[in-house]
Amino acid sequence: MKEVLLAKSAGFCYGVRRAVEQAQQLAQTQKIYLLGEITHNAHVIAKLEELGAVTVHSLEEVPQGATVLIRAHGEPPSTYEKAARLGIEVIDATCPVVAGLQRTVAAAYAEMQACGGQVVILGKRGHAEVVGLAGHADGRAVIVEGPDDLDAVDFSRPVYFLAQTTQSLALFHRMADIIRERTRCPESVTIRDTICRQVSSREAKLREFAGRFDAVIFVSGQKSSNGKVLYGVCREANPNSYSIEDAGELQFRWLEGCRSVGICGATSTPGWLMRRVAERVGEMVGTPEE
Repeated sequence: MKEVLLAKSAGFCYGVRRAVEQAQQLAQTQKIYLLGEITHNAHVIAKLEELGAVTVHSLEEVPQGATVLIRAHGEPPSTYEKAARLGIEVIDATCPVVAGLQRTVAAAYAEMQACGGQVVILGKRGHAEVVGLAGHADGRAVIVEGPDDLDAVDFSRPVYFLAQTTQSLALFHRMADIIRERTRCPESVTIRDTICRQVSSREAKLREFAGRFDAVIFVSGQKSSNGKVLYGVCREANPNSYSIEDAGELQFRWLEGCRSVGICGATSTPGWLMRRVAERVGEMVGTPEE
């Protein structure tokens, strides 16, 4: 094996790292409840549970007077209102980029309400961030995942188009072009690119990285929306790309005959897990040459 290299741009984005670090610090000093999976990575959740953190999926599972942490994905306003009614302390670890987008959605919804328009969000239905964003539009935003979903949009009315922070930049622009083409009045369409640049910039870096190796191992939780997007980028740049959740899923046949292997991952993948995978690759096919 000539080279096993870990992508410098891979691993936690700022928002996820900030939320996980907050959870770790709190769990060391008090009982902390995490509302939803803090990141779509089972290894990270397990480490927090070892510290005593408890993952819950509704506020009803949190005792009165206890503390709950809102993850980086954010929550709709109704969650904060409900926590206050139940006497639950909230520590808000919403990613600053997501929090800014929530405010933008709320302002867009107010603007569309005033002119009879609609807020359209490019995002994965049911994803925590998207649920939170929709809540800032009183649950009335039209959620679209691809061009076929645009049939749900009334193009005779004004449209304000935004995106989940981790969406594909290329898909967003393609959808925006279709919206402009289909609307009856182009002047009534507002296109707002709200994709996180820390995430979107990874696509170009990842494409260049993946193309340099005989094989690429992409490390990500299967539930990660961002992971699916970035793995798709890897596959386009290098057909010999393989997605795994941990080192135990590695298969020798993927690496046989390879002189170079690249290791990368999603914004929800911790650096230590990718390093563990890199070490395992080295053990399976020989350590990298100095």
